[in-house]
Amino acid sequence: MTYLAVPISGKDLESCKEQIQASVKAGAQMLELRTDYIESLNTEKLAQLIADAKQTALPIIVTCRDSAQGGMNNLSSDIRKKILTEAIKLGADLIDCEYANFIKKDFAERIKQALAQNSKTKLILSAHNFKGPFKNLSGTYEEIFTACPDAIAKTAYHAKHINDCFESFDIIEKYGKKVIALCMGPNGTISRIIAKKLRAFLTFASIADKAATAAGQLTIEEMKTRYRFDKISNKTEFFGLIGDPVGHSIGPVVHNACFDAEKLNKVYLPLLVEGGQIEFNEFLDNVITRNYLGLRGFSVTIPHKRNALEYARTKGEYIEPLAVSIGAVNTMVIGVNERISCYNTDYAGAMDALTQTLGINRKNLNGKVVSVVGAGGAARAIVAGLADVGAKVTIYNRTVSKAHNLALEFGCHYAGLDKIEKLDADIIINCTSIGMHPKVDATVVPAHLLKSSMTVFDTVYNPMETLLLKQAKEAGAKLVNGAEMFIGQAAEQFRLFTHKDCPMQTIRQTVLAALAKK
Repeated sequence: MTYLAVPISGKDLESCKEQIQASVKAGAQMLELRTDYIESLNTEKLAQLIADAKQTALPIIVTCRDSAQGGMNNLSSDIRKKILTEAIKLGADLIDCEYANFIKKDFAERIKQALAQNSKTKLILSAHNFKGPFKNLSGTYEEIFTACPDAIAKTAYHAKHINDCFESFDIIEKYGKKVIALCMGPNGTISRIIAKKLRAFLTFASIADKAATAAGQLTIEEMKTRYRFDKISNKTEFFGLIGDPVGHSIGPVVHNACFDAEKLNKVYLPLLVEGGQIEFNEFLDNVITRNYLGLRGFSVTIPHKRNALEYARTKGEYIEPLAVSIGAVNTMVIGVNERISCYNTDYAGAMDALTQTLGINRKNLNGKVVSVVGAGGAARAIVAGLADVGAKVTIYNRTVSKAHNLALEFGCHYAGLDKIEKLDADIIINCTSIGMHPKVDATVVPAHLLKSSMTVFDTVYNPMETLLLKQAKEAGAKLVNGAEMFIGQAAEQFRLFTHKDCPMQTIRQTVLAALAKK
């Protein structure tokens, strides 16, 4: 099994005891006692801390981290050696010692002697790099196992990009339960979840955000509830949202709730892919060449919908005709022999949200004057849908050339965002991220342009009622919020991911509840 370990990082024994109790209640499977966090640390405090932890019957790691590798309180080498050797005598299940210190003769001898006297305590040899990946990660593990073949080898490094994670996955795939290989920072978050599928020795989760002992560490509640940690096995299939940013998305909450409702062995992850076409291509290539990861499909959002289309074109993958005509892909499914199939579910999601709110059929949009703000992936799908039914569309965008190119493709009018004061339409649709959390005080259309005769559709769903929609409501306009579009396109993605109908009651309840919390 892969243990879900919770670091105990209180500054005193009382706060440590509270964290221990909270960790047990939350479902921790192992406790890491970060003794370097304790102020005025001594062996008496260590003994009490271990005694408190032992009452839980959970396995215990004692760590007294060197400040050079992320430790607190700048403890001397002598104190750290004393704490670790005393922890062995007190019956800790594991101790974590930095490999860089273990290979120093004066440090290692005392540790080895103590371990020889208590064979029940296992040794974790760790190495950390807070600046970026190790120059030779595989070589680091070979060095550790050469120095101590029976040790559990651990590395943690800062992932500058999500593509930095794949080397750590290769290490776990090779060594399994003999290693702990984690990536720190927001780009490394997925490494903490995927570790269980690959059967790493453990992964970490904090009891609360403020108690995290490493960047990118999720809380135990997030691991268990949002990412279905207890259900993950070596047969779990992963799906996820590719984009930048992805932290705002309710996608993981929604898709994982649907997977849970249908009792499917699948987990949906946030996949922060920074950069452009090159970085996107590298990410997909990393996925495709590592079938063992079980990454089987993706939702694709800003700024990668065009990148997904170009990737599929270059690789000769299947692209549904609708996605080709729209010129954007928002769904990718990896099938047999790692073949990729690409779709666009934004089209149906947006058109259904608009027509259902208005109580009309798509053909009733014929001749309607529509102003679309934005020229990105969502805009392409919506403009394509409106053009199909004969709506009279004008595209407004800050970069006029993008509006011009999109208008040429679909036979529309276009203008720069600076011309929006001339806007006069039956329907206004915001396809930009303006107004999205956390910049909720922004709007793309000045309030004085909104009228009671209009229908205003904002594709932003976080918050559900954007400033644009608030001002449209005050003007008496009909409203269409981004939640309806999200539900429609996500339900279709669920079907593509699973070949099953989406549990609509579950998805609707989950979306509305998640947005209410926002």
